[in-house]
Amino acid sequence: MIPLRGNITPSKSVYLDAIEGGRVEQRFVEEGAMVKKGDKILALSNTGLQLDVISREAQISEQLNNLHNTRLAIDQNRLNLKRNLLELDFEIKQSERKLAQHKKLVANNLVSQDELKAVIDRTQYLKARRTLVIEQQEQDELIRTAQIAQLEDSVAQLNKNLSFARKNLENLVIKAPIDGQLTAFNAELGESKSRGSRLGQVDIVGEYKVSALIDEFYLGRVFAGQTAKISHQGQDYTLTLAKVYAEVSNGRFEVDLTFNDALPERIRRGQTLQMELLLADAKPAKMIPNGGFFLDTAGKWVFVIEQGSDVAVRKQVRLGQRNNKFIEVLEGLNEGDRVITSSYSTFKDMQTLKLTQ
Repeated sequence: MIPLRGNITPSKSVYLDAIEGGRVEQRFVEEGAMVKKGDKILALSNTGLQLDVISREAQISEQLNNLHNTRLAIDQNRLNLKRNLLELDFEIKQSERKLAQHKKLVANNLVSQDELKAVIDRTQYLKARRTLVIEQQEQDELIRTAQIAQLEDSVAQLNKNLSFARKNLENLVIKAPIDGQLTAFNAELGESKSRGSRLGQVDIVGEYKVSALIDEFYLGRVFAGQTAKISHQGQDYTLTLAKVYAEVSNGRFEVDLTFNDALPERIRRGQTLQMELLLADAKPAKMIPNGGFFLDTAGKWVFVIEQGSDVAVRKQVRLGQRNNKFIEVLEGLNEGDRVITSSYSTFKDMQTLKLTQ
């Protein structure tokens, strides 16, 4: 069994960190306030984020305008093609009619062969021109379609970026992540907070644990599931060791303990409690007080006072577990034996001691 000093801490806390940096503009609640999930706690302002949103909105507006203009150009192109084809078809019909007439006139020697050839060339030119106009329009259609696809992708990406920027802007309003009590609230009006700054935390009310530090000497003997006892306001309570933290700092490691039964009345966050941690299940054992002798003998021998005399003799022993108060005796001593437990530094080379008043 080892004595512990522990502090009452919330069993669960959620930290409030600044997702985006900014200047503290408004505090909606004060430290210690009870909050519900989603309640506003703090508002920050960030001119850079606001300008970023405005800039992205302008980019989207520009791209939407470009997309609109491109679609108008495609529609206009299609109308121009129809008009050009209509005119060309009309001219081709006229030219073909004239060609038919000239062929008859040439047969009657009323028109020369040169005039007939000119009409033939004109008809062929108009037909070739019609084919070229169609090919050009098809090429323009492909280019315009690709432009529209690019613009639509650009608008979609800009909308995503805008949503992200607006989300960042929303993150300037810090809200309660859970129901609980606001503690460690650290934000003053006008203060600048950088991204990731700790602003406070929300603790679940009514659910507590005890956090304690233990000397690293006991690191290999402390395990989750062990039991601790506490007496508070005249009533005994039991706790279970819930977690052992692996990190050792300044020669000590941290553990968390939880109450097995109802919580003691009127306990507060940060309150200090005195406990005793049982390192093993309770069982009958021979014990001697822990003392300075252990450092001098490494627990291998002790001076035992002989029954009814003033002489102490050196005796080999085998000791077991120990704490700050007691050491378990496995072999070498009997119940009722009187042992010198003070330091042996001045007489550790002796075999017997003569005791004097």
